[in-house]
Amino acid sequence: MKSSFAITPAVSRRQSAPSEERTLCSGGSLVNVLGVRVDALSMNGVLTKIARMLRAPGKGYLSAICVYGVMEAQRDAELAAAYADAALAIPDGMPIAWVGRFQGHRKMQRVAGPDLMREVILRSEFAHYTHFFYGGKEGVAEELATHFRELAPWAKVVGTYTPPFRALTQVEERELIARINHCKPDMIWVGIGTPKQDKFMRRYLPHFDTRLMFGVGAAFDFHTGRIQDCSAWIKRAGLQWFHRLIQDPRRLWWRYLRTNPAFIWHIALQLSGLHTYTPAVKQRIAQFAGDTDS
Repeated sequence: MKSSFAITPAVSRRQSAPSEERTLCSGGSLVNVLGVRVDALSMNGVLTKIARMLRAPGKGYLSAICVYGVMEAQRDAELAAAYADAALAIPDGMPIAWVGRFQGHRKMQRVAGPDLMREVILRSEFAHYTHFFYGGKEGVAEELATHFRELAPWAKVVGTYTPPFRALTQVEERELIARINHCKPDMIWVGIGTPKQDKFMRRYLPHFDTRLMFGVGAAFDFHTGRIQDCSAWIKRAGLQWFHRLIQDPRRLWWRYLRTNPAFIWHIALQLSGLHTYTPAVKQRIAQFAGDTDS
């Protein structure tokens, strides 16, 4: 299902106002990264859009686009469709931001999933919204909820769910839908990694009584200390992948060996004009009026 922010206003919990409907039909800045559309935004720009989306009718999901996800989308049509249907696709990695800057979006910045999660939950302007955590190993989501309640006593975490490392059974699916629809969270944070989280959000968005879903990858492990964060200069240099590799080489070495050289080759072809990568959906109706790359 497409996010209703990314297409036309959908049926929501309340009647939409004309001025709000108009905000869903205006232009925005998009970057083409090997056929994957990414919003050319900074952290402040993403936070501004999220605030507007929470005030507007409809519901949608946010995908965090990284090099690994871009390359997987070349092989996986379902993932490519999930990225195309996202209400927001943020640049989760410096290489993605660099491509955007090369295409003329000078203010585009890296907006990592863990950083965005922390900003949204801790900022006072989002204090009255509620959260649900889906993902992590046994006990991680509950520990994450405790972590954020300690940092921000106003944080309203209304539920958690630890999924199995396989597809949900029909019984588990019904239980999850019932739990979320009982809690009615404004935001659902999904931490099960790319490409699973994007496919999950696209599939289950129609069934959940929520406003926004966020795919934030390893954010649950970052915020509970299971993965150590790196220095800001390492992130700016585009080397966070290497920091992650040092911490988990057995799982990540093949991913990076297969993905990073292939991305460099294909993005060089695209940026040099030797090859054209057409987005899965050629024209996307942007969400909000008057946005700037801030």
